Amino acid sequence: MSETELDHRSAQSAAVTEWKDGEVRHHDDFLVGEEPLLIQVGAEALTVTMRTPGDDFDLAAGFLFTEGIIHSRNEIAYLKWADGAEIDQQAVQVELKAGAVARRPAPQRNFVANSGCGMCGKTSLADVYTAGITKPNPDFRINPNVLCGLPEATRSAQTLFGKTGGLHAAALFDSAGKLLTLREDVGRHNAVDKVVGWALLQGLVPLSQCVLMASGRGGFEIIQKSLMAGIPVLASVSAASSLAVELAREMGMTLVGFLRGRRFVVYCGEERLGIRE
Repeated sequence: MSETELDHRSAQSAAVTEWKDGEVRHHDDFLVGEEPLLIQVGAEALTVTMRTPGDDFDLAAGFLFTEGIIHSRNEIAYLKWADGAEIDQQAVQVELKAGAVARRPAPQRNFVANSGCGMCGKTSLADVYTAGITKPNPDFRINPNVLCGLPEATRSAQTLFGKTGGLHAAALFDSAGKLLTLREDVGRHNAVDKVVGWALLQGLVPLSQCVLMASGRGGFEIIQKSLMAGIPVLASVSAASSLAVELAREMGMTLVGFLRGRRFVVYCGEERLGIRE
């Protein structure tokens, strides 16, 4: 599939009617693409997730890693479009190397995971907590002034958001505020999986010297996926949930919310920002 065809699926044109101050006009607008993606291990279907087309191999690799199904890049033999899926690119097949086994069985998924929920489809409370999480690098530091520049750097790199205004982003930065990679998706958790998958396939995990900037709220699933990748600092433009804060505090992660302009709230891990009294 060409880049032009992929761009068309990521952001699709639609006729709309706009009302503004009593005036009506008809024009074409862009909608963010949302399509199902089947992720399978070998010939076995694992899950279907609703995502924005693009970076699908990163998404599949990141999903397997953050769900604890694989624990290193070396367990992946290769990724490819599943047989018969080359045309529509809606099924990714992951082949694992001989002897590669999950440290725990993948939770049984009984229904489609929608684009807004990374936890959807899990069948027990025990499945919510991914095994294998370790505490991130305690020595990582980032200056608060650098942190304040991350939202604008993220927004400036969001090409799809500029077209549609309707999707999330996850952006990876180093301690100097340099953008390492950014992924966009209709789902927050998918955007994070795409970033983690990219890093995994590049051999960069654990991301012990990085900050993850996430759009939307700092939910539990975002914190857990970030911890699986070894990320010490997670920042978001909105609030964190109670369970997210609990997990971040337990694991020694720095969790920042409401990062807008020259203001942010630190839920835990102030020492990495040098602001602990």
